[in-house]
Amino acid sequence: MARPTTTRVPLRIPHPLPLGIIAAVVLALASFSGGATRNRGGFLEALNIGFLAYGHGRNIGMVLYWVGLFGLVAAWVLAGRYFIAPQLKNPQPDGALADIRRMLLCWVAPLLCAAPLASRDVYSYLMQGAMVRDGFDPYVEGAAVNPGPFLLEVSHDWRNTTTPYGPLHLWMGNGVTQLVGENVAAGIIVYKAISVLGFAAIAWSIPRLARGIGGDPALALWLGVANPVMLLHLIGGMHNESIMVGLVSLSLLAAVHHKFHASLLLVGVAVSLKATAIFAAPFIVWLMLHHWAPKGTKPIKRFGVFLLSGFLAVLEVALAVAAITWASGSSWGWLSQISGNSKVINPLAGPTLLADILVPLIQVFSPDTTYNGVLTVLRSAAMILMLLGLVLVWWWGRTGVRRAIAATAAAYQVAFVFNSVTLPWYYASVLTLMGTFRPPLPLIKLTTGVAIFIGVAFAGDGNHQLYNWFWDIAMVVVAWSATQWIFDGVPRTTAAPELDEGSKRPKPVRAE
Repeated sequence: MARPTTTRVPLRIPHPLPLGIIAAVVLALASFSGGATRNRGGFLEALNIGFLAYGHGRNIGMVLYWVGLFGLVAAWVLAGRYFIAPQLKNPQPDGALADIRRMLLCWVAPLLCAAPLASRDVYSYLMQGAMVRDGFDPYVEGAAVNPGPFLLEVSHDWRNTTTPYGPLHLWMGNGVTQLVGENVAAGIIVYKAISVLGFAAIAWSIPRLARGIGGDPALALWLGVANPVMLLHLIGGMHNESIMVGLVSLSLLAAVHHKFHASLLLVGVAVSLKATAIFAAPFIVWLMLHHWAPKGTKPIKRFGVFLLSGFLAVLEVALAVAAITWASGSSWGWLSQISGNSKVINPLAGPTLLADILVPLIQVFSPDTTYNGVLTVLRSAAMILMLLGLVLVWWWGRTGVRRAIAATAAAYQVAFVFNSVTLPWYYASVLTLMGTFRPPLPLIKLTTGVAIFIGVAFAGDGNHQLYNWFWDIAMVVVAWSATQWIFDGVPRTTAAPELDEGSKRPKPVRAE
């Protein structure tokens, strides 16, 4: 008797471009009911459908948020499989760059219309700007001293907290609130435009930085700019990291092209927005040294150039910060707030993760031990380890141009691992650089997996899933599986060109 024949139906995998567009549209629509929605007023209320922002309507919006977010992650993974993996197997000049750029533009476009996603920080930005406008000092007083429409939207956790941001942040906020008055919706639109401007600076400079140091522009754009963390938190969340990272990206691009004064001034401007931008400055010193005293220069001259480069870095960054502080009319009180606020507890910060593991074990033998007591000790120890780690990666970055850029990313990673508070959008400083210096395949895979895991860590309203261990385990499995699928068949080692100091074009050499 003949066996019945079976017909296999091939699985049709969608193209990343339309999938990402659909996902971004779903995210944008979900943002008005499942995002960081207004407490008073808002778009839905203006349309007399405010019921969609609470109860069952909000639940539907939150479900749509996850559908849109996972759809966007899937589109990014497919783009890696279809465009980046072949480029790594058979590198071509600017191969796949136009495709990734086109997808990025199409994915960002729907998010331009989205309400705040995954964070309420933009409301705090407006509130702090209104405080300056109305004569209050956000470095001394919390938002609660200035009641009004903006205060109603600020999270209760931050209403009595001073700001950790620099004078440029307050200057921008003052200008925005002078422009929009008490109109929350108009303020959000202006901050959306500001965040898009910063994101555009990142997207423009990162492929050019990669090309300038012999990296792959398409890999740099896909891995560093088009990933879900950047899209969700810089475009959707409108965090000021967008402007800060944009300025640092432009600064490093200028430094690679030997425009060091512009580079240092850009870092100074970025520092006046958010202090973590300063981590890029010491590595620009190495770039100055390699240009003005390349290998083979007499040691005494090289040491003199090193001292001069360090002096110029300190001077020009300080001048830029001082000029903005003076022009904005701000005080130097922001220096006392650089350490930020320690209210946030999540395991993205190394000390918190370690406390989560150790405290239950310690309490078995010492029931009176408190979580906060252990965390305080670990945070103090982490600050010492951070300083040590920053020195080590700075020294590691001394040997070449590509190494200096790689070490810049490593410095930011060290800072965020040992920092008291770390949030997903902080990783924009790391992720943007990871594809520029043609990292080895294991590092590309690790970065890809981390971007997926962190990208889906926060719900639309800003609450995170990091203490949902079933979620964490599932997302680790998803991130690992997706990463293995993207880079299936890609050779472990690829040729990594190094910048030839005597030519504008990179030449292939043995990897550092």
